[in-house]
Amino acid sequence: MSIMISTTEENYLKAIFKLSEKKEGSVNTNAIAQELNTAAASVTEMIKRMAKKGLIHYESYKGTRLSKKGDKIARNLIRKHRLWECFLYEHLEFSWGEVHDIAEQLEHIKSEELVNRLDSYLDFPRFDPHGDPIPDANGNIQERKQQPLFNLKKGMKGVVTGVKEHTKPFLTYLDQLKITLGSEIEVIEFNKYDDSIKILNNKVEQLITQKVAKNIFIEVINTN
Repeated sequence: MSIMISTTEENYLKAIFKLSEKKEGSVNTNAIAQELNTAAASVTEMIKRMAKKGLIHYESYKGTRLSKKGDKIARNLIRKHRLWECFLYEHLEFSWGEVHDIAEQLEHIKSEELVNRLDSYLDFPRFDPHGDPIPDANGNIQERKQQPLFNLKKGMKGVVTGVKEHTKPFLTYLDQLKITLGSEIEVIEFNKYDDSIKILNNKVEQLITQKVAKNIFIEVINTN
């Protein structure tokens, strides 16, 4: 027997899934509240309701983790979200800074047939416009070897594979710097005073802040 799941509950499942990716084990209430920009008291009330539906496992003072059922729903939501981002970016010419908010609305469409056809139409993409992996129809996620640009040492080179922050101001700023997925970056120099970094971006020298460097993912190029 299937259970009815609200849009709000779906958003909670997706938030818990994303937080679980960053930190192993249970997710605390304050982290969920911060992720969803809501009050901790409201989160506690909601997760108790969701636990009764078997969507999550919850223990007071220990935190929350997804049940098998909740994990499956969360992966499906993320799959839909990232497929819609690909469609909006590749076929409707939205920028990578615009697609997230629209995909937030489209991800709640229930039709599995529509999503499967969308996946096929897009030729089964593995990553979205921000470089995030897209779960396949079985919920499997392909990871890649990447690290924040800030972790690289002087002289190291890499290719931009993703971004940690998806906000429009940040992505617009990267557009101004002409830093996109596939950009080749070399670390030239670290400034010890403010931890800013001088980089070579597709043969153009640029200075970026520590904050920017921590939000850009790089796959290191083996120069040996």
